[in-house]
Amino acid sequence: MTGRYVLDLREVDATHVALVGGKGAHLGGLSRIEGIRVPGGFCVTTEAFRRITAEVPSLGDLLDRLSRLDPGDREAIRALSAHMRRSVEAVGIPGDLTAAITGALAPFGERVAFAVRSSATAEDLPTASFAGQQDSYLNVMGATEILRHVSRCWASLFTERAVTYRLRNGIDHRAVHMAVVVQRMVLPQASGILFTADPVTGNRKVATVDAGFGLGEALVSGLVSPDVFTVRDGEVVARTIGEKRRAVDALPDGGTREVAIDARRQGQPALTDAQVVELVRLGRRIEGHFGRPQDIEWCLAEDGFRFVQSRPITTLYPVPVPVPGTGDRGQRVYVSVGHGQMMTDPMKALGLSMWRLTAMVPMHEAGGRLFVDVTPRLASPASRTALLDAMGRGDPLVRDALETVLERGDIAPTPPAAGSGGPPAGTAPEPVATDPAVVTALIERSRASIAALRRDIRTKTGPALFDFLLEAFEEHKRILGDPLNLQVVTAGMEATWWLNDNLREWLGEKNAADTLTLSAPGNVTSQMGLALLDVADAIRPHTEVVAYLRGVEDEDFLDELVKLPGGGEARDAVEAYLDRYGMRCVGEIDVTRPRWSERPTALVPLILDNVRNFEPGEAARRFAEGREKARQKEHDVLSRLRALPDGDRKADEAKRMIDRVRTFVGYREYPKYDIVSRYFVYKQALLKEATRLVRAGVLDEEEDVFHLTFHEFRDAVRENRVDGRLIQERKEAFRWYHSLTPPRVLTSDGEALTGAYRRDDVPAGALSGLPVSAGTVEGRARVILDLADADLEAGDILVTTFTDPSWSPLFVAVAGLVTEVGGLMTHGAVIAREYGLPAVVGVERATRLIEDGQLIRVHGTDGYVEILS
Repeated sequence: MTGRYVLDLREVDATHVALVGGKGAHLGGLSRIEGIRVPGGFCVTTEAFRRITAEVPSLGDLLDRLSRLDPGDREAIRALSAHMRRSVEAVGIPGDLTAAITGALAPFGERVAFAVRSSATAEDLPTASFAGQQDSYLNVMGATEILRHVSRCWASLFTERAVTYRLRNGIDHRAVHMAVVVQRMVLPQASGILFTADPVTGNRKVATVDAGFGLGEALVSGLVSPDVFTVRDGEVVARTIGEKRRAVDALPDGGTREVAIDARRQGQPALTDAQVVELVRLGRRIEGHFGRPQDIEWCLAEDGFRFVQSRPITTLYPVPVPVPGTGDRGQRVYVSVGHGQMMTDPMKALGLSMWRLTAMVPMHEAGGRLFVDVTPRLASPASRTALLDAMGRGDPLVRDALETVLERGDIAPTPPAAGSGGPPAGTAPEPVATDPAVVTALIERSRASIAALRRDIRTKTGPALFDFLLEAFEEHKRILGDPLNLQVVTAGMEATWWLNDNLREWLGEKNAADTLTLSAPGNVTSQMGLALLDVADAIRPHTEVVAYLRGVEDEDFLDELVKLPGGGEARDAVEAYLDRYGMRCVGEIDVTRPRWSERPTALVPLILDNVRNFEPGEAARRFAEGREKARQKEHDVLSRLRALPDGDRKADEAKRMIDRVRTFVGYREYPKYDIVSRYFVYKQALLKEATRLVRAGVLDEEEDVFHLTFHEFRDAVRENRVDGRLIQERKEAFRWYHSLTPPRVLTSDGEALTGAYRRDDVPAGALSGLPVSAGTVEGRARVILDLADADLEAGDILVTTFTDPSWSPLFVAVAGLVTEVGGLMTHGAVIAREYGLPAVVGVERATRLIEDGQLIRVHGTDGYVEILS
């Protein structure tokens, strides 16, 4: 059966999504798999939908209005979407289209019931399932009723939930069209859903089956608690038999009804274990055909299983891509790079590839994020303890997740000689001397290297630029990997740990190092926050400048400032700040992110907050206060230690470590400053090449290159051509990656592990986290997900997902910090201690559990957050 308006399911496959929608294409693909039985039917194509909607009055205007709605404006969406549905349903179906549909029904005979189901072109796709967004109808009988329900399916493209889904996912309403699947009904004994991967943990080797009596509508609508079976390696390993009191059955003359299940059957399983295993076997065949885990709707009739839908499970986190040529190396365990870098947003292709090219260890990509394979170190007894200790210091949740993997026996231990990643053989290097000149020399060497990079890159263009950059990446890694650089960073951290551990043992004081590190010299990130207070001082006296900045939207606002009284001074202050820190931005490890120098409006809200909330001279005053608190703390600690048995020795050791921590802890932030400084130089040179490609007509816009890897970009420059489809696919994938939550730990089976604190010292109802900066503070929670949305008052507590160094200027304006991601030595924790802010990090789902404006209490010493109102 062929035609513009109707296609038999057996005629369609994955190449026909634009014509029959996602559901129709998947059903067509299902019908082609050997051993998979799919009820017969046909698709009313998107050509029919276009013909109908062409008759809707002012459709273009309605779609324009729809696209301008805020996804959160439910009333406006409800009213406009209802109007659009009524408009579509009011269009009569033309005679030739009616004839095509009734002609497709004829071979099935009289008194045959059908399911009439929507199939949008953006539905059941690998990156967006649209599950439940449009309408479907069961047990429809007779041509008249089928035509009416086809019309209702067309109109369901504009249900409130479908419109909201598209708005939130950035999908153009005009780009989505509706086909309709008309499929012969199956009257099943049982039905349900099969997930060929565990939808909760993501484990690809585990399948789950939900099953109930009668039609699957009872499960989908939540009418019953289904039986749930878990299957692994061809065996049911867990089962929960639900109380199935109700079912949905088909009526003889069409439609459905709820019915009560006989009490004797309610506790009986809907499937036997043998049937469950057979169902999963068939599901694996379907998964193999489509090439990814599937969410499958099935029915059990008297003669076996039927399959009425299969779509990708879009919520699973992707599995890291293995290194080519490694083959099957057994179970692998990966740790998130983003959690350590305090940036868990997805990165674009160029950002991912350049971070990998400049990283000190091999990394694997998954879901737009990077992961490190720790399997060898975890498997080897020689390196396991050091790995777990390092991870535990950084983020206890990562350590707990890794210990869970070990306790289950998922990783086979290797003999000590076979483990990799342990400490190198030979004598450990001598500890670096506690000498500020060491830090000064490292900083000067970094500055000289970056100056040489800026000088040498100026003459490089075309393919020669990419060859130069590959050499520059090696210099980048040489500077960062220098043993002295690593020794200095480690020395500051180890001194911090020594002080916290020993002063707690000797004095019973938690996190004493937090106060001892206040206003430590040489911390470039904390200096960045204080320097923005100085910028506010330069702007505050000029009322016209302040008023102008409140309305700034264009990135060229600095040029306009000089036209105002005091504007020249204000511009000079901002430009001086950008000269020092303009290479920074939120998510700065991704080279594609706009830097402050490229988008200076990002700083305006922070400057205005500082103008409003502080008096002149706040930066110097705050730094001096911190230094004095640290000095007093040192005096207090040493005095108390000398009063103890063997006190002089303890005090001398503590003094040595205090000197060491204040000498080295500030340098902890400098390597990151070096990295982003180099990244901005790389980016500026690469964007010039992107501009040339745009001028040559190879690219539509400069930022298209962000969706190419470094080597793909190089090839585009060499060949003067690019694959536009690849760029579009990468853009779509990047949008999908934003919907995924990256796990701290991920296995090669796809299992995502988040870890747990396993504490019994937290009050009921409080949110557990990691204490990283001592003190207790109460205040108004400000849940801020975007730095540009900052609007703070004195005493507010910042609650956010993560804080990389670019958030540091915000820290001067808050009284405390709560983040979902972070560890003891991550940037946010270091700067919180530097500024004396009570802080708790690693608080799972903090931005969802704490509402903006709530009164909360942050226990930075004990590591938990109380919600007070």
